[in-house]
Amino acid sequence: MPGTKKGFTLVESIVTLAIFTILLLVVYQSSATIIKSVRIYRESTTVASLADQYLEIARNLPYSQIGTLSGNPHGYLPDLPNAATTTINGTNYKAYYVISYVDDPSDGTATTTDTAADDYKQVKLYIKNLSTNVTTSFFTNITSKGLEGMSSGGALSIKVFNAVGQPVPNATIQITNASTSYPINLTRTTDANGNWIEVGLPVSSNSYHIVATKAGYSSDQTYPISVSNPSPTKPDATVANGQVTQVSFSIDQTSSLTFNTLGQTCLPLSGIGLAVQGAKLIGTPNVYKFTNSYTSNGSGQVALSPIEWDNYTPTLTSSSYMIYGSSPIQQISMLPNTSQTFTLELGPKTTNSLLVIVKDASTGNPIEGASVTLATTTKITAGSIWSQQNWTGGQGQGDFSDTTKYYQSTGISTTDLPYAVRLSNSNGSTTVSSGWLISSSFDTGTASSTYSTLSWQPTSQDPAATLKFQIATNNDDITWNFLGPDGTASTYYTVPGTSINAVHNNNRYVRYKAYLSTTNNSKNPTLTSVNLNYVSGCFAPGQAMYAGLSAGSNYQATISMTGYQTQTISNINISGYNVLQVSLASQ
Repeated sequence: MPGTKKGFTLVESIVTLAIFTILLLVVYQSSATIIKSVRIYRESTTVASLADQYLEIARNLPYSQIGTLSGNPHGYLPDLPNAATTTINGTNYKAYYVISYVDDPSDGTATTTDTAADDYKQVKLYIKNLSTNVTTSFFTNITSKGLEGMSSGGALSIKVFNAVGQPVPNATIQITNASTSYPINLTRTTDANGNWIEVGLPVSSNSYHIVATKAGYSSDQTYPISVSNPSPTKPDATVANGQVTQVSFSIDQTSSLTFNTLGQTCLPLSGIGLAVQGAKLIGTPNVYKFTNSYTSNGSGQVALSPIEWDNYTPTLTSSSYMIYGSSPIQQISMLPNTSQTFTLELGPKTTNSLLVIVKDASTGNPIEGASVTLATTTKITAGSIWSQQNWTGGQGQGDFSDTTKYYQSTGISTTDLPYAVRLSNSNGSTTVSSGWLISSSFDTGTASSTYSTLSWQPTSQDPAATLKFQIATNNDDITWNFLGPDGTASTYYTVPGTSINAVHNNNRYVRYKAYLSTTNNSKNPTLTSVNLNYVSGCFAPGQAMYAGLSAGSNYQATISMTGYQTQTISNINISGYNVLQVSLASQ
């Protein structure tokens, strides 16, 4: 209609506004991306420029001066403790070097024996943005013709291995020396073979302190000669001109050890003073690596974690108690990466006493049920052993009642003479390369059982044959999960007499599983007996305590057990707390 004015409808206005908003968001995001890219590019350009400057400083130094203030090789370049700081466009940066000698294998000499393994220097430069804490690294190699055959300085060849002698890669090596003309503080990392060689070190006698560590592992080190340790077994190292000094360290995964202090009624005792000593020496004659004192908590426990593998012996420091028995006996052998328990049965302290420990002469296992007569008093050794020496009854038995039967097997023969568990065989050769046998279920009588050691015969096999075990426990006599010494299904008991992992404690029923294998069908692994030591409740295996004795040397003890030769010991001198160990031979 003539004279009528048209405008945007409401819908058209909303659509237009939405399109405009989307365009603004696109422009904003594009701008933010561009700004971020510019910032990243500017940061990388700044860091690269700084790196170029600092690397040029190193390249332009005389070769002999390329080193760090507290490192090896020594020089005047800043290291981490003495980092250089610079500010660019309001941002602070920290720069430091790590410089090390590098041996060139093309010269035909081995790193571990080359006394001049310093063919060139590797320069690592680190630039850290102090605002973002982002560190960027750069490296270069700098050589000097004719460096081999330096007239001064020596080398340290360091090897780190575990408890069974296998190399430990990526272990941290800390080398310090405050006796040289400049302080040395070096941090190095072992290679895939557990080795590191540090060359070009100044000559110094018994002053290079070296520590080997790794996350989750124990530590090992050299020790200075001191008043408290005048004869270290591994003294601080000496470096001599043109010589390679070799130092070895042994570290492995740490474990946990719990001491339970119980009274004669099996209730926990708190506030008990306990001194624990390891067997490893750091000095002669008797400077021990581990010796500490503790007090049991409200649950009657002393928990040590982490702790390294060793043989640990506890002694009481509390004046009102003494040890009436323990499980395991007297000391515990800790393996790497395990969790184990040491139970101490305590009673009132008397002026004079005698703890009798009765063991099997051939196996070293404690004997349960042995009769011990001292003067006119007869006691029976506590503790328990589940033993099996015969499997000729065959498989199919769920619960251990017939001592000649077992639960299940595959690839196993048990009826060939002489009787033993072997791989299936014919004509003197094995017909399978591997097999296993699962025992019947053994009832310890209580869910408070503690399992101590597993042993077997024979104790060794032909190198081509393998015999190993796992243990399973439960309280329902149904659920069977077989585990090794570290408490997982991936490891096996391979050494007779090994302590059983504490994960099995407080379970009533137990089974063992024997694994047999061979790489030579004429070499058959053999199993003739299995012994599993356990404590049902808080009783001490193979031990009998006589408290409240009179002092004197006129005591006589007679020890007897069915199937063993009786032994009589005369003129036993009683003075204070005494321990008598008796080994009984089979008849």
